[in-house]
Amino acid sequence: MNKQSYFLVDMQRRNNCTEFIRNLPVSPESPLVVTIQERTRSLDQNAKLWACLNDISEQVNWHGRKLTSEEWKHVFTAALKKQDVVPGIDGGFVVLGQSTSKMRVSEMRDLIELISAFGAEHGVRFGDDAALAMR
Repeated sequence: MNKQSYFLVDMQRRNNCTEFIRNLPVSPESPLVVTIQERTRSLDQNAKLWACLNDISEQVNWHGRKLTSEEWKHVFTAALKKQDVVPGIDGGFVVLGQSTSKMRVSEMRDLIELISAFGAEHGVRFGDDAALAMR
């Protein structure tokens, strides 16, 4: 059986999903799993995230050094998730983090708000692409 997804945005789609489940075969040898979850980040959110990170990476020195957009992503996701740091195998430290690709829409919204607030505190001028994220 192929994976089936329903975006429950109205009662009709909820009813379609319920009907689909009712018509599924029941098999103790090969049970099916139903998972209800919030949608993961949108493509628009992802584009906005990277535009904001790019602007910050170009304009902010962090403790005397410039960070790449990817490094800033780690800084912000660590702050959002209150992530932990462990010693690395060969020295240094490793942040135990979460991938933004697995974040829910609401988590990405919170991450973009955190980046926006940080940018405002540090005088970042967000470009046109990133400005869309602030709306």
